Amino acid sequence: MTQLTGKVKELIIKARIVSFAEWEKTHPKTAIEIFQAADDAGRYLTDEDLQQIETLAPNNSKFIPLVKVLRGCVTEIVDEAREQVLTTYPDITQPGGGLYPQQRAAACWRDFWHFLRCISYGIAGEHSEYTSPTGLHYMKLLYEELQVPLDAMVVGLEGIKTASLKRCDADSAEALSPYFDHLITKMASFRDS
Repeated sequence: MTQLTGKVKELIIKARIVSFAEWEKTHPKTAIEIFQAADDAGRYLTDEDLQQIETLAPNNSKFIPLVKVLRGCVTEIVDEAREQVLTTYPDITQPGGGLYPQQRAAACWRDFWHFLRCISYGIAGEHSEYTSPTGLHYMKLLYEELQVPLDAMVVGLEGIKTASLKRCDADSAEALSPYFDHLITKMASFRDS
């Protein structure tokens, strides 16, 4: 695998796209610390985390059962999003394609896993605007540096949304849609600037 440059390694560290800065109005500090610890570890919220959050912030916890559903289906959701990308861009993993060689494609699918993780934090906390402008700025720079195919990433995020929402009833899907749209819009804006 190609060695990452110092610049890329630095951008990876700075490209933390979730921010809990605005959550103090709705969540006690202890609950925010649970979200932050999960984000710092790059992991999904555990059942124990979710139970504590529900206890600490009961007025902002109605989607926690749905977060558990999405977390339980993450592999299938990412697989379906990957299929959407490969169907839309059949040559993307071939020589000359934006996700060639295989390590580039693997990094992309890993990003899908992390995107759903970040979205799930927003859903669990009922904050549809859960991103950090600074973190997104560095992610944009990282994607530019690595020449990540942004159109394919947006298709992937749309695939994550479709695969996730089909696992919910109609009312829940409608309620959760803005959490996915938020990140799709932010990612799509990378192409325009």
